[in-house]
Amino acid sequence: MNAPASSEFRRERWKLTARLVRALEGPMVLLSALWLVLLVLEFTNGLSPWLQTLNNGIWLAFVAQFVVEFVAAPSKRVYIRKQWLTAASLALPAFRLLRLVKVARFARAARGVRLARLLGAMNRGMRTVALGFRRRGIGYLVLLTLTVAVTGAAGMYRFEIDAPGGPGFGDYGTALWWTAMLLTTMGSEYWPRTPEGRLLCLLLAIYAFAVFGYVTAAIAAYFVGRDKDVTAA
Repeated sequence: MNAPASSEFRRERWKLTARLVRALEGPMVLLSALWLVLLVLEFTNGLSPWLQTLNNGIWLAFVAQFVVEFVAAPSKRVYIRKQWLTAASLALPAFRLLRLVKVARFARAARGVRLARLLGAMNRGMRTVALGFRRRGIGYLVLLTLTVAVTGAAGMYRFEIDAPGGPGFGDYGTALWWTAMLLTTMGSEYWPRTPEGRLLCLLLAIYAFAVFGYVTAAIAAYFVGRDKDVTAA
């Protein structure tokens, strides 16, 4: 196969992959939102057997989607490089199903596994929000921040419940309030005591500063535009 033909074949494969992504986009958006809710419930109250079965079923649907897109992609390396966080978040539940999490606990890795699962689910939730808003306006930003706050609070509650010196948060509502204060850059008297909680706190703080910078730029652009309109008038 000559070079032009090979290049055309690769383009057609990427087009096929894009069509598959678009075809699966609708149902996967709904499943992503439900999976995020189940993760929050698991971290805060635990899942009943039937909810756990539902959670596993959604996970299998995501695995099937990933496998189909991976097979269709002409460059497996490029696809994995773009979807590495998704791949990691899909691989981690297999440890629980294979009952390998017990080994991870003895190695003090269980909380690290939960953190990776949380970040993977949060990433999928943020992508779901992005798909629902073609224009990145204030509605998109509010829903995105709400997703980060609700998911991040569940993670903080779960990590800090086993913190040295006693539980960091008495309930999920307290963790959600703390997360909201962090995202508004107001802060709080409590600081995480577990390594996973500290890393998650850092990521939430980075997100908060990024959003603050975006809002500041948007407000500045609005007033600059108003000044130009007044000058032109």
